Amino acid sequence: MVDAGDSGRRSPFGSRLLGPREQDPRRLRLRIRLLLTAMLLATNLAGAVVTLVINLWAVPAPAPSHTLKIAMAIGIPVYVLVGAIVGVLWGTAASLRALRWATEPGLVPDMEDRRRALRVPLHLTAIQFVIWFGGCVLSTAILTQLQPSRAAMTGLTILIGSIVVAGIAYLLCEFALRPVSARAMSGIQVTRPVRGVGVGPRMVLFWIVGTAAPVLGLLTIASLGLHNSHATLDQLAIVTIATCVVVLLTGFVLTDLNARSVRAPILAVRDAMLGVGHGRFEEVAVYDGTELGALQSGYNEMVRGLREREKIRDLFNRHVGQEVAEAATAAETGEISLFGETMIATVLFVDLVGSTAYAARRPPAEVVSVLNRFFGVVVDEVDREHGLVNKFIGDAVLAVFGAPAHRPDHAAAALSAARMIASRLAAEVPEVGAGIGVATGTVVAGNVGHEQRYEYTVIGDAVNSASRLTDLAKDLPGGVVASWDSVIAARDAGSSEAGLWIEAGATTLRGRSTPTLLALPNPASLGG
Repeated sequence: MVDAGDSGRRSPFGSRLLGPREQDPRRLRLRIRLLLTAMLLATNLAGAVVTLVINLWAVPAPAPSHTLKIAMAIGIPVYVLVGAIVGVLWGTAASLRALRWATEPGLVPDMEDRRRALRVPLHLTAIQFVIWFGGCVLSTAILTQLQPSRAAMTGLTILIGSIVVAGIAYLLCEFALRPVSARAMSGIQVTRPVRGVGVGPRMVLFWIVGTAAPVLGLLTIASLGLHNSHATLDQLAIVTIATCVVVLLTGFVLTDLNARSVRAPILAVRDAMLGVGHGRFEEVAVYDGTELGALQSGYNEMVRGLREREKIRDLFNRHVGQEVAEAATAAETGEISLFGETMIATVLFVDLVGSTAYAARRPPAEVVSVLNRFFGVVVDEVDREHGLVNKFIGDAVLAVFGAPAHRPDHAAAALSAARMIASRLAAEVPEVGAGIGVATGTVVAGNVGHEQRYEYTVIGDAVNSASRLTDLAKDLPGGVVASWDSVIAARDAGSSEAGLWIEAGATTLRGRSTPTLLALPNPASLGG
């Protein structure tokens, strides 16, 4: 059973033998049939060989008689063969009937189908035990007739073997049926063991099966040997050696299989959590019926919550901008206030020229296409300069630089974005014209609205000035104008952007009583 860490990461079920998470039902049916047949046959044959060896050489009893040897030579292979055939046919047929919904396309399981599927390992284990117990009863009956002195010890040895083989068979069946268990538990919130006992009791149970039962059984055989006049010191030594070998072997096998069954779900969750750290919100297959299944299921619930939270965060970023979203997060911890703050910022305003007349002349689909290309250019360039697209106002865009997070080069960033927007609109959206205004000044930035529905915005003289400059820019070559204060602020920040703008006189903007010094981009700079 392959269950290494690397294979656990490559396979959702802890082993490449079990295939991918999504696989064709017919292929899954064949895979389960082959795995169960191979594993159960190997387990039963190994158990039969070990039990036979112990009976022949490790039981402190008289040597088998000639008649018993002939009976054993004929009976044991026949019973093992018949038992293997019956076990495989009976167990496989019963299992495939219970798993029909999972191994045939188009079938939808109900809760009873899911429960039957989860009980299949226990049913297969019961079948193995019944076959072995039948062998125990038959062997004891034959020995009682042919050589009574060996009957009790042989029967006890086979009974111990049946317990150990059944324990190993249960773990192997659980392993082979992990893909089906995952389908059976799909969509179910696992909060407690849904199959068998929990991890702790199962550890104790398999210690009893793999260690306590062989030790107690062979201890009983050794005790009987002390009262057997035919037992010699050598035979008792052989019993002791056999006890140690059997306990070491069965204990190791069962402990290893049990440890792997515990390790695989933990590794799956661990690897998936490492993926979450890299932004991969992948769910794990829930195939364990113990508390480990609750761990897998709980992890999936966490991932679904994180995925939903990331989706909401992405939508929030798209609606308010990444900087506002980050500032809102910081506001929760008191690092940034979004409830009204006076600051120096630069505002960029872009408005289309003649958009109403253009919309009246062109088909709606074409108008929407032009608007999307227009908004795409503006958003690209504002984002490139780490500004905030604050709002879309019909066919206009209001962007702010330096709020909510302050940055010393906000004026230079806005001027650079204005030049690039003008250049790209002329090349990429030639159907319509646009006016672009840039102004720097004092603004009040913060959330406005109701406590259940906020909108982050900026208000103040710089916003009004940028809007008035935009109206002015529509009648100027290049379609871009800025306040000279923005150029001075860029120069004071040490940016080379200031050198790409020239002074262009002054004008008194609507709503103001003093003239505003204007700046235009150097015509050569509009080429990008």
